[in-house]
Amino acid sequence: MATEPLVVSPASSPPATESATGVGSYFIANYPPFSQWRRDQLPELAETLARPPADRARPLGLYLHIPFCRKRCRFCYFRVYTDQNARDIERYAQALAREVELLNERPAFAGRPLQFVYFGGGTPSYLSSRQLRALRDRLAASIAWEGADEVTFECEPGTLSLDKVQTLRDIGVTRVSLGVENFSDQILEENGRAHLSPEIFRAYDWLRQVGFPQINIDLIAGMVGETDENWTRNIEQALQLAPDNITIYQMELPFNTLIAREMQSTGQAAPVADWPTKRRWVNEAFETLGARGYHVSSAQELVRDPARDHFVYRDQVWRGADLMAAGVASFGHVQGVHYQNLDQLTDYLESLEAGHLPHNRALRISPQQALIREFVLQLKEGRVDPATFQAKFGVNPLVEFAGPLERQQAAGYLSTAGGQITLTRRGLLQVDTLLTEYFEPEFRSVRYT
Repeated sequence: MATEPLVVSPASSPPATESATGVGSYFIANYPPFSQWRRDQLPELAETLARPPADRARPLGLYLHIPFCRKRCRFCYFRVYTDQNARDIERYAQALAREVELLNERPAFAGRPLQFVYFGGGTPSYLSSRQLRALRDRLAASIAWEGADEVTFECEPGTLSLDKVQTLRDIGVTRVSLGVENFSDQILEENGRAHLSPEIFRAYDWLRQVGFPQINIDLIAGMVGETDENWTRNIEQALQLAPDNITIYQMELPFNTLIAREMQSTGQAAPVADWPTKRRWVNEAFETLGARGYHVSSAQELVRDPARDHFVYRDQVWRGADLMAAGVASFGHVQGVHYQNLDQLTDYLESLEAGHLPHNRALRISPQQALIREFVLQLKEGRVDPATFQAKFGVNPLVEFAGPLERQQAAGYLSTAGGQITLTRRGLLQVDTLLTEYFEPEFRSVRYT
């Protein structure tokens, strides 16, 4: 889960005809754009938290940001901190638990069961087994996730041991996401990853040995140094592991990555593959994995068994679930109000140590914006059922978005045959470039963050 939004203007997103990978990004994670969230909206957030939920049936999830890493990858854009010692981690864990306690005391969240939990980073698995158990115990004093449908935990392979993997199972994790990214040691090193391939295989064996219901592995198409031959080996190696889920991202270069800074300081072109090549690699992965029994569930994800392998966090957040977010720079959503925490670690810690929630900015969205948000995010899954939107919002997307749907259908990106909206493979591979056309006019050319 991206806890720090990508720095990008939707208007500058690479169109289908653009080739080179430039500095910036086009990955859409929310609506309206993050740049529209403001500090003067914080009273609106406080008032919402102080009221019991208007919609008690709305699912609730918990996002916990663990911002620590062994090293910063050259392509990383998240709010992360390296070289943190045990005392630093202890202070952060205390603040995180205090934040959850304060949030759970607010009427908007109090007494509501969690449907899903997500430990994101950073590297949540940076914490030791002892630290993880202590964090679980602290959180359990104010909130419980034993009945949740899914508890996801992000892991960096080199931070795992059999004991730590068993600890994850013991604290209730049901879905592990392993940040493989690539199986080539040379490419991993060139891109600044902390792990190498032997650690991937050891970690994966431990995960299978302990027996998690779901294991996801992440891959990135277009890392520095990637080739056709190595990409093919990546997909074959992924097939040999046979995880339940495979997530494939296309490499981007947001402004605050080390690679982007090097490009800006030297004037050199991007050292990563162009967009047509990255899309071709992802398409080849879809084809190969599909021929071996995997099913495409979104523009980034494939699953082995669609009836069993669900990503509850994504499915619920993209359908308007409330999200109690805790941790530095985290993003949440409660009863129609988006919010983000303070994005500097010292500010975050001092706020909680003074007994205050660490909120930085917020935005109450209109019913129209809620409609657009859920529509564009669900388009990223490759299909939208207009009847669901008619039932929830009283609006038929086929009518509401007739103009962009007609244009994108004519361009070969989607189909509205049979009253359903279905992206073609071409549309799915570049879906984020299509989404701003559904934005309200005033947000189509503003900075995304």
